[in-house]
Amino acid sequence: MEWHETDARSLAIIDREMGDRNLSPAERAIVQRVIYATADFDYAEILRFSERSLHAGAAALAARTTLIVDVPTVQVGISRTIQGAFANPVYCGMETVTRPQKDRTQAAWGIRTLAQRYPEGIFVIGQAQTALSELLDMVEAEEAKPALIVGTPAGFIDTDAVKDRLKDVQTPYISTVGRKGSAVVAAAIVEGLIDLAWQAYGKPQEG
Repeated sequence: MEWHETDARSLAIIDREMGDRNLSPAERAIVQRVIYATADFDYAEILRFSERSLHAGAAALAARTTLIVDVPTVQVGISRTIQGAFANPVYCGMETVTRPQKDRTQAAWGIRTLAQRYPEGIFVIGQAQTALSELLDMVEAEEAKPALIVGTPAGFIDTDAVKDRLKDVQTPYISTVGRKGSAVVAAAIVEGLIDLAWQAYGKPQEG
């Protein structure tokens, strides 16, 4: 992403108001991106990164791993950035043609369908809690082995329980704790991760 003067000034304000945090420089950059997108400093407390999640995600992006997202909002939010960097394919669960299912939402069934096609993809679930639950069912059943899961759905019913399941699977993840989250948050995380990956793997080296 190209930062303009107002963006840089906003990031400076965010950095100052965040103060000292127990975050790596890469984690701090992601948190700042999310706060910039939401104007909500709670995300400095509720974003969680599994061990080596940023390294695994950046490497997968650089390898042009397919991205699977739950809703069009996430797809639109990341499309320009990813096409300007590694040009990874991006598929959306809500827009995937599936047969009707009485016991699953469209987002959940779409994620299942895409996970069967791209079991080692990068999965970005920003809105649909049912889609995250469905993906975790597949991971636990060893039907999918994602390179990274970004899980940030908001909700009031069992949201914490679904997100807590991420801690029990052997998959790198970035998530929110508690009720808060959104597709905007998920897109901001991925955009920040793309920037980090580009700095590490894609940007031409000087000299």
